[in-house]
Amino acid sequence: MSNVVKMIGLLVLFGLLILIRAFENELFYDPYLTFFKNDYLYIDNPRREVLKLTLFTALRYFLNSVFSLAIIYIFFKDRSVVKFSALIYTVSFFILLAFFLYFVVNPKQEDYYIFFNIRRFLIQPLLLLLLLPAFYYHQLKSKKS
Repeated sequence: MSNVVKMIGLLVLFGLLILIRAFENELFYDPYLTFFKNDYLYIDNPRREVLKLTLFTALRYFLNSVFSLAIIYIFFKDRSVVKFSALIYTVSFFILLAFFLYFVVNPKQEDYYIFFNIRRFLIQPLLLLLLLPAFYYHQLKSKKS
């Protein structure tokens, strides 16, 4: 793949991640978007439909994961890296979703901050920001050996 095609592919994929974030209010049901924009430490938990919230959160995680895995593939051209990343995304999803559901079903004001951060890993492509430098560093270390 030429560098021009690689750069265009990366721009498109990062653009899609940005569009998911830019249109999050229109695309996804998430009453916590406005809740966490306000002074959430001093207000009550918003009314929510747990099943609908879970499905839309899972959809958003899935979309971010697919685009992130495509970005990782373009960067490294290594299927084993993509498979390992997919495993990390899958395991992370189930662990994060379990904590997410616990905090949605049992909202306590003292837990809002940790809930905010767990939710952030589900709705934003933060794993990509962790995996890209880790795989790049691993690639550099492998070339030196």
